[in-house]
Amino acid sequence: MSGRLDLDRIHLTYGARPVLNGVSLSFRAGEVTAVIGPNGAGKSSLLLCAAGLIRPQAGEARLDGGAMLTLAPKQRAQAVAYLPQTTEIAWPITVRALVGLGRLPHHGVWGESDADRAAIAHAIQAAGVEDLADRQVASLSGGERARVLVARGLAGAPRFLLADEPTAGLDPGHALDMADLFRAQAKSGVGVVVTLHDLSLAARAADRIVILSEGKVLADGAPEQALSEDAIATAYGVRARVLQRDGGLSVEIISRS
Repeated sequence: MSGRLDLDRIHLTYGARPVLNGVSLSFRAGEVTAVIGPNGAGKSSLLLCAAGLIRPQAGEARLDGGAMLTLAPKQRAQAVAYLPQTTEIAWPITVRALVGLGRLPHHGVWGESDADRAAIAHAIQAAGVEDLADRQVASLSGGERARVLVARGLAGAPRFLLADEPTAGLDPGHALDMADLFRAQAKSGVGVVVTLHDLSLAARAADRIVILSEGKVLADGAPEQALSEDAIATAYGVRARVLQRDGGLSVEIISRS
């Protein structure tokens, strides 16, 4: 896969409240980008704009140079999979059927095809949920459900996967599994953009970290560049120690600054 997903001078307000203020970013296929920042920094709104799900007051999202909002919804859904922070599943459904919903943008007039079934099987395998395929989603643990929802996104064979807080509520082991899953997807050519609160996990998972603060890009670069103690203090109002360990960077929060 190849391609770019660009945000060009995005301005977004909700009522009188500014959320994103002139944000310009380029996301690339084959790369994991972690978007971090304090609550209210605009992380979720940034993903919604990138997915073409909301229209900013100014600026635009572009896929390979073409405006996202000029694409038909089906075309957008084929190219970009968006995983919201919370997903209510209020009806009885098996894992395989739920993952199959990710193929809806690709269905032709005859419904599910052999290609769809192959893509569903591949997504289930890629997310490591083969042993869950015939279980009811309601019976799954939080970590299992999180991987199944990623599988649903992957079933559409998107060029970009945008995931809003995909590790929220997961224990450390499942969070590491999710980070490894995203890295594997990037290695296969998918562009992955995730919002995270765990700074050490972001450093482990991402090729690149973007720090948002008050609706603006405060830092953007490789983890060792973006995750400076000064940037963390500015964004979060805390004193932190950034340590280089065998597994990469680790961020230790010390106190309020």
